[in-house]
Amino acid sequence: MNQTVKRTISGICFLAIMVCGLLFNKFAYAALIILIMVVMMYEFYALTMGHTYKVSRGFAIFAGVILFALVFSSYAFRLPAKFIGLALIPLLVVMTLSLYSKDRAEFKMVANIFTGMIYIAMPLALSNILVFTKEGEFSGLLVLSFFCIIWGSDIGAYCFGLLLGKNGKKLFPSISPKKSWAGFWGGLATAFITALVLNLTGLLVIPWYHSLILAILMHVAGVYGDLFESQWKRINDVKDSGNIIPGHGGFLDRFDSAIFAIPTGALYLMLVGLI
Repeated sequence: MNQTVKRTISGICFLAIMVCGLLFNKFAYAALIILIMVVMMYEFYALTMGHTYKVSRGFAIFAGVILFALVFSSYAFRLPAKFIGLALIPLLVVMTLSLYSKDRAEFKMVANIFTGMIYIAMPLALSNILVFTKEGEFSGLLVLSFFCIIWGSDIGAYCFGLLLGKNGKKLFPSISPKKSWAGFWGGLATAFITALVLNLTGLLVIPWYHSLILAILMHVAGVYGDLFESQWKRINDVKDSGNIIPGHGGFLDRFDSAIFAIPTGALYLMLVGLI
């Protein structure tokens, strides 16, 4: 199959699953985010640790799922927030298991386990802040709007970078040689347009000027999220984090911008009192 056709078909299927998962109901949302979390953490650990510490990695992924489930339950079912601390138990097991490793030279790899928790599990668990009201009502529109801004930024950066950035100044050549300043500014422009359209259509229900500020912050954060993942792939000499999405790579490749951009957007809306 032609590579472009493959990318288009898989991209449409991916988009449909994301929209359905975010809008159908809270259980579909939880299932979608848990799936994304599990696959991303698996890919990150395979990327950074190879075949070592498999049991500890399994417990770390389990800890991420437990963390998400507890935060989700605190919003959806009014579970007392103190129970979120139970997510520490699998992490303590991970630290204990690391002491039984036979290869002491690889002990430093244990740090990657906790990096995966902070880098992937925590931001995804905290996405629950965006989908529940104070009364516990579910709505995935805000998170979907966030993803639309991120996707708009990515598409703009790709198109403008392809058209204008080949011979222009590079953004961060030591980490990602193909990224250019033309792509950066193009991505910012399309993030602006996306946020404005979402605002005018009533999907992003915040004042228009906050929508534009949100677009700036999320675009910049998304670029750094992309570069952060690129750094991991570069130091481990890997092109893609996986191949679960035909023509697009792994989940970590698709959501690297989101795990920086979504917490940034959420923090901004919290600081200005909009959520």
